[in-house]
Amino acid sequence: MTQSSAKVKIPPNSKESEMMVLGCMLTHVNSLNIAADALDESDFYYTEHKIIFQTLKDAYIGDKPADVHLVCEELKRQNKLNAVGGIAYITALAQYAGTSAYIEEYSDLVKSKSILRRMILAAQEIEKIALEDPEDVHLTLDEAQQKFYSISQTANPGAGVHIKDILSGLKAESRTPYLRALQERQEKFQLRGPEDLGITGIPTHFVDIDKMLNGLAPSNLMILAARPAMGKTALALNLAENICFKNGLPVGIFSLEMTAEQLLHRIVCSQAEVESDKIRNGSLGGVEFQRIVSSVNGMQQHTMVIDDQPGLKITDLRARARRMKESYGIQFLVIDYLQLISGSGYARNMENRQNEISEISRMLKNLARELNLPILCLSQLSRKVEERQGHRPMMSDLRESGSLEQDSDVVLLLFRRDYYDPQDKPGLAELIVAKNRHGAVGDIRLTYRKEISQFANYSSMSLQTQQENSTDPFAAFK
Repeated sequence: MTQSSAKVKIPPNSKESEMMVLGCMLTHVNSLNIAADALDESDFYYTEHKIIFQTLKDAYIGDKPADVHLVCEELKRQNKLNAVGGIAYITALAQYAGTSAYIEEYSDLVKSKSILRRMILAAQEIEKIALEDPEDVHLTLDEAQQKFYSISQTANPGAGVHIKDILSGLKAESRTPYLRALQERQEKFQLRGPEDLGITGIPTHFVDIDKMLNGLAPSNLMILAARPAMGKTALALNLAENICFKNGLPVGIFSLEMTAEQLLHRIVCSQAEVESDKIRNGSLGGVEFQRIVSSVNGMQQHTMVIDDQPGLKITDLRARARRMKESYGIQFLVIDYLQLISGSGYARNMENRQNEISEISRMLKNLARELNLPILCLSQLSRKVEERQGHRPMMSDLRESGSLEQDSDVVLLLFRRDYYDPQDKPGLAELIVAKNRHGAVGDIRLTYRKEISQFANYSSMSLQTQQENSTDPFAAFK
């Protein structure tokens, strides 16, 4: 017998990949979130790695921090510290950690080896049954197919949905049969009052926006683009305020440009309708102070989560968004803004920033579908707007990538004429719906009060009445 044939075959495994995953989980909270979602204890080959991973996953499920010291203390409490190699081995894992941006690739390697081991085990079980010469060959074949099918389901959890399952409600999002849901919508339509617009998505309380977009639909990626200082952050915050404070739905905000306190200052100005400078320097009257107190007390009753970590990679942002959804159940997400997000590790090596933006937009669309909520992502417009007569923006002005037009469901372009000419329709803003995958496109008029960072519904009759009753033609917007 040759030496090669006598060699014992070891099941497929990658100790280095397992160590990389555990090291990243011990040193980066985002890696902990991603790996705990993607992997299971059985995916690890080495016993000590299984024990360490399960301890880390328990910390993730319990929303507890996990580092070298805390994991060691937990293993010591379970009398398993020596079984995994002691403090020295866990410390070595943390030092062995790779680049956290590649945590998804490391997890895929571990998962692939796990699938191969399951295939080998299933083949061995099938071989053993077949060698026993069973009476019912077809039953044995069915069992063999079942074993490999269960493995394929683990490797590829999604294999399409039969329309019968959706129509019957078995695999529908609402878990309601299609015809019954249609009947309920019909009954609701008959009973609605004159002020009910029949919005099926999340109402924004901007009447014209709700009419054109039918509210904000789940799993939609919406792009709000404008030139700098046009008011896109203010509009995004106003939408978030209405959804959170008027609808009572949890809202998440990623602010890569401004701090959480700066955003909160804007929100308080808008909600209390008090000028920003007065709050900043404290020159408040009694009524204004009471309005702020009332607004702050009301805001504390709702859930709005602000993540102001700068320089996020798209992989980190996705992990944080998943945790935000799991912890707070957010129903609407704002990202301010797209050009400040960096791509994954692979995209950073690309010289072409356009490819990186394309990757980010695809991942954001996938995130909207995964979390099943509307995502509003802010974006800059290119300088071509400044060179155009009238400065009216177009969808082709989206900066750095045309893929934003493809991946997004809704593209909104914000335009204020008084930005270029203070006497050209002051206080009037135009929201151009350049793309609407599920409805009409067109222009929406809004009023804008810059001193309190607030957009509001536009009413030409009320503005005209206010202007006629005043000697100052711009009194309606002050």
